[in-house]
Amino acid sequence: MKLINRVAFFNTIAAAATTLVVFGVIYFVVYFTTYRHLDTLIQKERDDVFEQIKWDSSGIYPTLIEEWEEKEHRQVEVNPIFLQVADKQGRSIFKSINLQTAHLLFDTTLVYNKYINHYFKGQKIRQGQFAIYNDKAQILGYLGVAVSQVEAELLLKNLGLTLLISFPILIFIFYWATSFAASRGISPIQQLIDNTRSIDVHHMEKRLSLPAHQDEIYQLVTTFNELLNRIENNLKREKQITANVSHELRTPLAAIRGTLEVLVRKPREPEQYVQKIQQVIAETIKANHLLDQLLNLARIESGQVQAVKEPVLLNSLIMDLKKHWQNELDEKQIHFEMNIPPQLAVIADANLLELIISNLLSNALKYSPQQGTIKFDWNENTCTLAVSDHGTGIPPEHLPHIFDPFYRVDVSRNSKIPGTGLGLSIAKKLADLQHFALSVESKEAIGTSFYLKF
Repeated sequence: MKLINRVAFFNTIAAAATTLVVFGVIYFVVYFTTYRHLDTLIQKERDDVFEQIKWDSSGIYPTLIEEWEEKEHRQVEVNPIFLQVADKQGRSIFKSINLQTAHLLFDTTLVYNKYINHYFKGQKIRQGQFAIYNDKAQILGYLGVAVSQVEAELLLKNLGLTLLISFPILIFIFYWATSFAASRGISPIQQLIDNTRSIDVHHMEKRLSLPAHQDEIYQLVTTFNELLNRIENNLKREKQITANVSHELRTPLAAIRGTLEVLVRKPREPEQYVQKIQQVIAETIKANHLLDQLLNLARIESGQVQAVKEPVLLNSLIMDLKKHWQNELDEKQIHFEMNIPPQLAVIADANLLELIISNLLSNALKYSPQQGTIKFDWNENTCTLAVSDHGTGIPPEHLPHIFDPFYRVDVSRNSKIPGTGLGLSIAKKLADLQHFALSVESKEAIGTSFYLKF
C-alpha cells in the first residue's frame, strides 16, 4: 500500500470511529429529548387531571367531566392522550372517551411514579402511572396518562436511517478528501525522491532543493543535505588517503626497484651489494612502517581498539620512550627536559598512551633543529601534559587540519623530513578513544606545543 493510501486509510479509520461516536451522541440526545418531551407532556396532563378530580376516604370522583371530553381525549389516531383513573386494585373508575372499552395497564404494587412503554391497539404509547393518596398517605387509586409515540418513533426511525445512510457516504468522501490532501502534502517527498535519484558517486556535489516552508520535510531535506556533505567529505577523504598511500608507497618501491635494477646491470663488489641491500632494507622498513600506521588507523576507526584504563606512572613511561628514541636525540644533539613528578600516575591504557606520546615525541624530533630542546611539562592544576619543541612552528591556517590523516603543513618545504602524516592523526584518535583532550599551539619560527589533558 502506498504512503498516500496508508495515510488515507488510517485517517479514515480514525474519522469513522469519531463519526460513530458523534452519530451515537446525536441519536442519544434526540432519543433522550424526545422521551423527555413525552414525559413532560404526561406530567402536564397529570397536573391538570389532579386539579379536576377529588377524593376522600370513600373514593375518587371527577369534578369537571367536560375536561375529560376535550378533543385530545376523544381522538385515537392523531396525537391522542389517554386518561384513566383506577382504584388500588387496578379496576377502572373512569376514563377518557378515546379508551372506549380498552383499559390502560396498572401496576398495583406501585408506590412511586412510573413511566412505561407498551402497545395500545397496535400503536406504541408512553404511559405514566401516578399514585393517588388520601390524607393518611394511603393509596386510594392510580392515575394513568398515556400519549402516542408514533411521531417520536417516526422521528427516531428517520434519524437512524439518515445516520446509517450518511455514514458510508461520509467515510467515502473523507477517504477521497484525505487521499487528495495526502497527495498534495507529500508532493515534496516525491520531489525529494526524484532529486535523490539524480545523485550518485559521480555527482556528489548536487544537493536537494529546500522546500518553501520550514516544516518537518524542510528538516528532512536539511538532514539529507548534511548527510550528503558528510558522504562527500568522506569520499574525498578516502580518495585523498588512497592517493597519499599510493604516493607514499611509490617512493620506497621506486627506490627498491631502482636499487635492484642497478645491482643486476653488472657484477659488483660484495661491499656494494651490502650497501645496496641495506638501502633496500631501509626503504622496506619505511613501507612497512606506513602499512603499520594505516593498519592502526583502520583498527581505531573500525572500533577494534578498546581502552583498558589503569594507573600509569607517567614519568617512567616517558623515560622508557626516551631510551627508545635516544639515538635520534643524540644524532641531533637534542636537549631533553622533563618536569613530571616521579610518582605521578594517570588513569589510561598504558599501551595506547605510550603510542600517543611516542608519536608526539617523534613529531617534535622531526621538526626540532640541531641542538634544539624538547620539553615534557606537567600542569597539576589542569592535569595536562605539554610536549614542546623549538622547531619551525606551524602557520595558523594549517592548525585546524594538523590532525587530519596524511596532512602535512608544507610538503615542498618539508620534503627532506621523513613522515607519512599519520602519526598525529593516530594520536588524536587514541586520545579521543580514552576521552583525553589533545590540542596544539604553535608560532612560526618559535615552536610548537601539544597539550594532552587527562
